[in-house]
Amino acid sequence: MMAMTLDEMEPTDAELVGLARGGDADAFGRLVERHYDFIYRVAYRWCGRKADAEDVAQEVCVRLGTAIQVYRGAAAFTTWLYALTLNASRDMMRKSVREAAKLEAYGVEALIAGSAQHGAEPDAQIETLWQAVRQLPNKQRDAVLLVYGEGLSHAAAAEVMAISETTVSWHIHEAKKRLKVLMRQAGEG
Repeated sequence: MMAMTLDEMEPTDAELVGLARGGDADAFGRLVERHYDFIYRVAYRWCGRKADAEDVAQEVCVRLGTAIQVYRGAAAFTTWLYALTLNASRDMMRKSVREAAKLEAYGVEALIAGSAQHGAEPDAQIETLWQAVRQLPNKQRDAVLLVYGEGLSHAAAAEVMAISETTVSWHIHEAKKRLKVLMRQAGEG
């Protein structure tokens, strides 16, 4: 008797998981396709926003590639997937809170430096500043994030970035000059 292939029958989740763990990309794809709507629905219920739910669902699909190696089948796959989705949703929420704190820190620094727009609402100033920070070269953006967003010293930021403390200071200096120009341009636009 010949064994049936994936194309001839509808495999169970457990069978797809076993194949995916063994490196079968088709099985992994079928597993994701089968459960994507479930992942999205759980994420949407948790987040309450379509864009956030889509981000969480995408993140879960990415995480699933490595996480599937630790799934042992003690619980139903959907139960395990539910936990994975909730964890990704919580991670996204924590990231959003951190981002809001960073934006606030950037906004405070911009106001102190005198580069914020006059007469604009504080939230608008912060968003404008965040848009400007995103336009900085990577090293400058990293230095600003670590020093002003995370509150690290220049020495600690240097260690994280694997560069010298004076180089961090230079990146901060250059970033401030560039941000003043970008914020001025944003105020004119």
